[in-house]
Amino acid sequence: MIERTTQQGMQHSSLAILQSHLRRLSTLQTQASTGKSFAKPSEDPAGTMDAMRIRADQRANAQYQRNIDNGLGWLTTIDTALSTTSSLLRRARELTVEGANTGALGSTSREALATELEATADALRDQSNATYLGRSVFAGTSDASVAFDDTGTFQGVAGDGVLRRVAEGTSVRVDSDGAAVFGTGGGSVFALLQQIAADLRAGQDVIGHLDAIDQHMDTVGKETASVGARYNRLEAASESIETQKVALASQLTGVEDVDLAETITELKLQEVAYSASLSATQRVLQPSLLDFLR
Repeated sequence: MIERTTQQGMQHSSLAILQSHLRRLSTLQTQASTGKSFAKPSEDPAGTMDAMRIRADQRANAQYQRNIDNGLGWLTTIDTALSTTSSLLRRARELTVEGANTGALGSTSREALATELEATADALRDQSNATYLGRSVFAGTSDASVAFDDTGTFQGVAGDGVLRRVAEGTSVRVDSDGAAVFGTGGGSVFALLQQIAADLRAGQDVIGHLDAIDQHMDTVGKETASVGARYNRLEAASESIETQKVALASQLTGVEDVDLAETITELKLQEVAYSASLSATQRVLQPSLLDFLR
């Protein structure tokens, strides 16, 4: 059976083809001007879902980086305080050794040593109350303004401490336990120096306090090493995030962006195809005498 082709059928077919070329031309023009492969989710639902997932990963990484930066600030503050603490303890040890030379020191000299030891104790308490962004770095999760009060009593909360999440399922502690570092009660470094000062004024031998000072110095040294290790972990996490940042940006580009050179080439070809369709449709749609009489 021979299929019958009518003038009206040719017109409908030509207009449909012309409309198809026009839609494709509009899409390519939009892609070329925006550089994006789709403007609405309905144009590429799968691509939209991929882009949403990648952007969620980017937001998570950005939050991890903020956490890392905050953690580095905490650890830097602690490291500085511990470094100063070590220097103060070394000075306290020197003063104690000097004060142990009981035969060569008069009451005035012993008083001077005692006064400096008390000043050193005060300076150590200042370091124990170091803060970062208004938070005490040695008070744990406590909201107290200081880790140690004027009497040397610990005001913080010992335990797991302040954590910063730096990756999925990975957190790093960014504070230090002030109670462990500086001691508490009569075993604190503040009480120790006050006791040495009192013994000096009383004319007693202070050589026996050197072991206690050395123990505090060892504790501070170990905590400094721990802080350095945690600092390195944060830096490694930051480097990993930077690598992921580049990878995610590349993935997003692959999902959303178009190959501009390829798109422009296709646009030119589509413009030619559209012009050809216009020319062909113009011949098909030429008015007949009957159309004129109508």
